[in-house]
Amino acid sequence: MAKTPIERVIEPVSKFIHQEYTSGIVLFLCVVAALIWVNFPFGESYHHTWETSLEVGFAGNIFNQPLHIWINDGLMAIFFFVIGLELKREFMAGELSSIKKAALPMVAAIGGMLVPAGIYLLFNLNLLSAHGWGIPMATDIAFALGLLSLSGKNMPTSLKVFLSALAVADDLGAVLVIAFFYTAHIDFTYLLFGFGFLAVLLSGNLLGIRSTLYYLLIGIAVWACFLFSGVHATIAGVLVAFTIPARTRIDEQEYISEIRSQSRQFEVAIPLHGPLMTADQHHIIEKIKSLSLDAQTPLQKIEYTLHPWVAFLIMPIFALANSGMHIGSNFFSALANPVSFGVMFGLIIGKMVGVFGFTWMMVKSGLADLPNLVNWKHIFGVSLLAGVGFTMSLFVTNLAFTDEAHVDAAKYGILLASIISGVAGVTYLRSISKPEIPI
Repeated sequence: MAKTPIERVIEPVSKFIHQEYTSGIVLFLCVVAALIWVNFPFGESYHHTWETSLEVGFAGNIFNQPLHIWINDGLMAIFFFVIGLELKREFMAGELSSIKKAALPMVAAIGGMLVPAGIYLLFNLNLLSAHGWGIPMATDIAFALGLLSLSGKNMPTSLKVFLSALAVADDLGAVLVIAFFYTAHIDFTYLLFGFGFLAVLLSGNLLGIRSTLYYLLIGIAVWACFLFSGVHATIAGVLVAFTIPARTRIDEQEYISEIRSQSRQFEVAIPLHGPLMTADQHHIIEKIKSLSLDAQTPLQKIEYTLHPWVAFLIMPIFALANSGMHIGSNFFSALANPVSFGVMFGLIIGKMVGVFGFTWMMVKSGLADLPNLVNWKHIFGVSLLAGVGFTMSLFVTNLAFTDEAHVDAAKYGILLASIISGVAGVTYLRSISKPEIPI
């Protein structure tokens, strides 16, 4: 099929967007932009921009918050909604769909959360900053997968699957930590209304409602109720995701049979002369579109629709709004505090020891096997990449601390640790991915 002029123009952009590492590059550029913005003479405008107030009313309540709060509590709820969709899909038919499949990445993820949290607490024991123990537990899936794709062409596909499953399990851990440990005062009236709306969504699922608009409107109501209840609104995103239907209306064989039948009818339909089609042909095409919708699950349809928006709009905006930190001549001396040390050593050392160590214990105990074509060198490289906690670690930082000094110290540690872990992981994996030259 011949391409139109506009298709030829946007084809390179579309190809770039669909590369595995693209979202990581966009995130990285937003981090650099935020650092440049805040460290140049016009740096004050950075803080003024994100402190701009935005007011919204709901059920007699006025929610007037700075722009960066809307980003962290609003846009990030969509991010966690997509995480919820991914989790549900993985639990139903992915790498977490059985105990055998889920065991290794789940246990590796647990190790990658417990050890960093423990290291952080060692540096911050009996200090007010101890509340930030959840910061080094997180792995940034976009950065980690993007860096893995830059680590050489000889990486086995099963290694990417392992890292993806590990990151998904890590996201589940982060959601649970936020729900149980980083939730403020709870208004149970709003929380009850929120669960009531969730029950309406579940009822719609059971009744066979597949309308995206239905889940969107009621999902917004759930988000608002959780927001006013005090439970972090991102939890609403995950819970709403688990109510989205994950069933098709017709099975594969029925779909194939119907498509063939409609194709034959279209083939024998008498065409018009020229570019237009007959009413019968138009009806057949609409029938094919309807059949294709019935063969899709609403869960996957919504996930695939939202994923580019999350990867190329929501996450970059979050990174831009939260990565701004002043880097002066005293940057390295500013790192000499328990928060920065706890975050740095938690991400760099804790993630590596936790992921690799728990994977080793599972395999050596006979409870799991290494993925196909994956060796211990690959696992060590992935363990290094798991220390890139950037976006998720920044998100937990904003929940853990209200003291600006603690927030800045955590951001310094996250920035340096993510750079070190990313460079070390890519360098190491590239060194082992080089094919041996025969002598």
